[in-house]
Amino acid sequence: MSNTPLTEGAHHVGLTVPNLSETRSFFVETLGFDQVGEVPDYPAVFLTDGTTMITLWQASDPVSATPFDRKNAIGLHHLALKVGNADVLEDLRRKLGDTEGVDIEFNPESLGGGPVTHMMCAIPGGIRMEFIATA
Repeated sequence: MSNTPLTEGAHHVGLTVPNLSETRSFFVETLGFDQVGEVPDYPAVFLTDGTTMITLWQASDPVSATPFDRKNAIGLHHLALKVGNADVLEDLRRKLGDTEGVDIEFNPESLGGGPVTHMMCAIPGGIRMEFIATA
């Protein structure tokens, strides 16, 4: 029996958000993603950083939608994206600190005492994101 994986990495991550325009702006204006498509009637937008594709869908009724709860909902706990190095991570921390709707959970710190650093925040719409700088 072979242990060769049948998958080849993530194709995309899909996120339902309470405000499509606000979250789209966060990815495009704050993180530098490109919008590569949209379905206005759905409504949804498709974004990429050249490596990872993210699909954002508008919640049909944001007022009654269940907010993100990483400890009590099955599914997404957080989305983690890589950055180039610790200096890029620190620059991003400063930018996120000035971005409306972002709540920084913790600033860049060592991951498990090793050379990798990471930080965690909630982005506009409440989704929890981690940014990781490898050594």
